Amino acid sequence: MEKRLTHQDYRQFACQSDAEIEASCSMEVFHATGPGGQGVNTADSAVRMRHEPTGIAVVSRESRSQLMNRKACVRKLRAEFRRRSFVPKKRKATKPTKASVKRRLDGKRRRSDLKASRRRVEGD
Repeated sequence: MEKRLTHQDYRQFACQSDAEIEASCSMEVFHATGPGGQGVNTADSAVRMRHEPTGIAVVSRESRSQLMNRKACVRKLRAEFRRRSFVPKKRKATKPTKASVKRRLDGKRRRSDLKASRRRVEGD
């Protein structure tokens, strides 16, 4: 059974050097799609990296250089580690104030009256 990663684990991954992050990844190169013509279609410049310990996969195809795309993938992985390292704040359930409920209902009533005034008037 696989161990569930905690915020501390992601914080440790974020503190690793670029070389350590890249060493723990499996890398796949492929032809990038989109604009760029021959520079894109003939070279395996796009990079997909999968961080093995976490399973996070990122893709970079911004540059025509494979080396630049590998560096971009490492940057994206580090940014994802940082994002996952923070504990989200607990949300507190709140109720709307009486004044805000009254404002909302008044607005709905005004809208209803406006739409009702656009209707065809029943004739005798």
